[in-house]
Amino acid sequence: MAGSGQDRKRADAGGGAGAAGASGADVVHTPAACSTVDIGMTRVFGLLGKRWTGLIVAALMQGPVHFSDLRRAIPGISERMLSDRLTELSTGGLVVRQVDEGPPLRVSYRLTAAGSALRPSLDELGSWAAKYLGAEGGTCPEEFRK
Repeated sequence: MAGSGQDRKRADAGGGAGAAGASGADVVHTPAACSTVDIGMTRVFGLLGKRWTGLIVAALMQGPVHFSDLRRAIPGISERMLSDRLTELSTGGLVVRQVDEGPPLRVSYRLTAAGSALRPSLDELGSWAAKYLGAEGGTCPEEFRK
């Protein structure tokens, strides 16, 4: 029987179907066999992995930006979403909110030292995207899927 407990035990022990390099769908993994993702990576992507967050940080790399200018710099983001993400980044210690005395009263945002320290990582991600995601955006070209 294809999905029997006996087959599963062999796969877990490294001797079942799929152990010799067949498709990943044939291999059964147990939680113990999979390593735990680094806690630092979990925390980084918990903060930066949300939609829009990376773009907000990238837009702030050039210096302080007023809320309305930041919204225009990131097409498609709503005021509510931008406000929520800025609050999360501020709580995480990456962004500082500054009230510019008026008139008119304006709010701007800037990166903290911790936020600015992300520049090399964002530059690397940009280089990776240019190489592996191509100009079409979103999909890895076939030659890199090996």
